[in-house]
Amino acid sequence: MSTSNNGKMTMRERLAYSFGAFGNDSFYGLLCGYLIMFITSHLFDTGNKALDNKMISAVTLIIMCLRFIELFIDPFIGNAIDRTKTRWGHFRPWVVIGGTVSAVILLLLFTNMGGLYKKSAIGYLVLFAVLYITMDIFYSFKDVGFWSMLPSLTTSSREREKTATYARVGSAIGGGLVGILVMPAVLFFSAKGTSRGDDRGWFMFALIICFLALISAWGVGIFTREVNSSIRKNKQDTVGIVGIFKVLSGNDQLMWVGCAYLFYCVAINIVNSLEVYYFTYIMGRPKAFSIFSTINIALGIVATSLFPILSKKFSRKTLFTCALVCLLCGLSLFAVAGDNLALVLLAASLFGLPQQIVFLIVLMVITDSVEYGQLKLGHRDESLALSVRPLLDKFGGAVANGVVGQVAIIAGMTTGASASTITVTQAHNFKLLMFAVPAVLVVISIFVFGKKVFLSEEKHAEIVAQLEKTWGKHLDKGEKTPNQVVIPAPINGQLIKLADVNDETFSSGAAGDGFAIKPTDGRVFAPFDATVKQVFTTRHAVGLVSDDGVALLIHVGIGTVKLKGTGFVSYVENGQRVHKGQELIEFWDPVIKKAGLDDTVIVTVTNAKKLGPITIMKKAGKQVNSGDPVMEVDLTDPKPENDPSALKLTSDPA
Repeated sequence: MSTSNNGKMTMRERLAYSFGAFGNDSFYGLLCGYLIMFITSHLFDTGNKALDNKMISAVTLIIMCLRFIELFIDPFIGNAIDRTKTRWGHFRPWVVIGGTVSAVILLLLFTNMGGLYKKSAIGYLVLFAVLYITMDIFYSFKDVGFWSMLPSLTTSSREREKTATYARVGSAIGGGLVGILVMPAVLFFSAKGTSRGDDRGWFMFALIICFLALISAWGVGIFTREVNSSIRKNKQDTVGIVGIFKVLSGNDQLMWVGCAYLFYCVAINIVNSLEVYYFTYIMGRPKAFSIFSTINIALGIVATSLFPILSKKFSRKTLFTCALVCLLCGLSLFAVAGDNLALVLLAASLFGLPQQIVFLIVLMVITDSVEYGQLKLGHRDESLALSVRPLLDKFGGAVANGVVGQVAIIAGMTTGASASTITVTQAHNFKLLMFAVPAVLVVISIFVFGKKVFLSEEKHAEIVAQLEKTWGKHLDKGEKTPNQVVIPAPINGQLIKLADVNDETFSSGAAGDGFAIKPTDGRVFAPFDATVKQVFTTRHAVGLVSDDGVALLIHVGIGTVKLKGTGFVSYVENGQRVHKGQELIEFWDPVIKKAGLDDTVIVTVTNAKKLGPITIMKKAGKQVNSGDPVMEVDLTDPKPENDPSALKLTSDPA
C-alpha cells in the first residue's frame, strides 16, 4: 500500500476504479433485474401453468427471504473487511475474490441445472437457495469492498467527488449496457426465433455480463492503491455484535442518510425492475427497451458529469430534493403515458436522469460519515460504514424481487404471456404498484433527508482538519504535542472538588478527571471551540470534543435523568460545530430542587487517561464565572493509564 498521495489520485487509478464500477453495476443489473425476468418468463416450462407459477412464486420468495437474511450478514462482512490486513490492503483482495466467485455462480443460476426442477422440485429449490446465498455473500464482499475503497483512496472530499464521478460514469454505462444488450443479445443467441428469446439466449447474455464483471474486479485489484495515513490507523479493531451495533447506531448521520436512502432505494428498485415488463407486456415492444436503455446511459453520463459542478453551486440538501422532485415528475408522466413511445421515453428519462445524482449525494454523505463517526465515536470503521449503502441496495432489491415476482403472476406476465393476453384489470393493477407506491416512498425520502442530514462538504473539511491534528497522536504516544489546553468554567457558581460530588461515578473518577460547580444560574456555555459529540435525549448533559482532542462531558445535576428533559432546553445537536462562549444548555433550577435532586454541574475529561496531567487551577470554594480558567490539560506528557497521580490540585494562582 502507498503511504501518501497528498490527496491526489492518478488518472490510471480513477479509470481503473471507474471500470470496476462499470462491471459492478453490470453485474447488479443482471442480478436484480434480469435474473427475475429469466425466472418468471423462461426458466420453468413444464406445460403445466399452475405448477410453473408455483415454482416461480417459490423461487422469487426464496430470493427475497435470502436477501433479507443477508442484510444482517452485510455489517459483519464490512467489519471483516475492516479487520483484513494484507500487503495488498483491506479491500482489493475481497474485490477480486468476491468478483470472481459471484460471477461464476450467477452464471450457473441462468441455467435450469440439467432440468433438475422437472425431476425434483424440492431438490432444485434447495440447490438454488444454496447457490444464491453463496453468490450473494461473495458479491457483498466485492460490492462492500469496492465502494469502501473510496475513503481509503484519498481523504479529500473534493477528490472523492471526482473519483466517485468517474465511478458513476462507469456505473451508468455498465448498468445501461445491460439494458441495451439484454433483448438483442438474447434474441441473437437464441436457438428459437421468438420475440422473447429462449434459455440459450439468456445464458449467453449472462455469460457476457459475468465475464465483464470478473475482469473489471481484477482491474481494480491490479491498478488501484490504498493510501495509508495516520487518520486511517485504528488502535483496536471493532469486534463483536455489540461493537458493530455501537458503531452503526452511534453515527447518526450515517443512520439518517441510510433511512432516506432506504425509502428511495425500495422505490426505484420496484420501478426499474418493472420497466422491462412495461415495454414487453404493456406496450408490446420489448425491442424498444434497448432505446430506453441507450437514452438512460447518455443521461446518466450527463448527470454524473454535471454533479461536481452542481455540488459546488448547491448544497447537498438542495440537490437531493430537486433530484427527487424531477424523479416524481417522471413517475407522474410515466403513469399516464400508456403505449405512446415518445411520452414513455420522456417519462423514463425524467425518472432515470436524477438517479446518478442521488446516488452520488448519498455516497458522499456516507463516505464523509466515516470521519464524522471517527471523531464522534473515537473509532474508524470504513467498510462497516460503507456497507450500509450496499445493504440498503440489497434491501431494495429484495423487496423488488419479491414484489416483481408476485406482480408478474398477478398481472399474468409469466411464461407464454404476451401483450395481447394482458387484461385491462391486470394492466391497471400493474401500473398501481409500479408508480403509486414508489411515489409515496420517494416523498418520505425527501422529508427525512431534508430534516435530519446536515453533513456538508464544509463540515467534513472541519472534521478532517481536526482529526489530522489529533488522531495520530492519540494512537502513537511517542508523538507529543506542545499544547496545554485551558478549560474555563462553563457556568457561574462555586467551585467544588470532584471528589466531593455526591455521586460515586463522578467522585471516584470513573467518568474522568475534572471539577464541579454549584450553579448560581441556569445557563451553560461552551468552554472552547468544539464539535458536539453527544446531546443526551434528556437534555441534561452534553459531550464535546475540542480541536485538540479533549473530550469533555458537562453534566447538569445528579439523578436529573429522571426528569426526562423537564426543565431543560438544549440549543445544540449532535455533530454541530460550536464556539467558545456559545450557549449549550439552559435549565430551570427550581424544577431540579422541587424534585429533590442535586443541581451540581459536573465537568469531566472523559479521555483523561489518554492525555497528560490535569491541573485544577483554582481552590475549591471559590466563586467562578463562565469563561474563568479552572482546569489545565497538558498534552505534552501523555500519562500511563490508571495513574492516580495525574490529577493535581494547586493553590489559586491569584
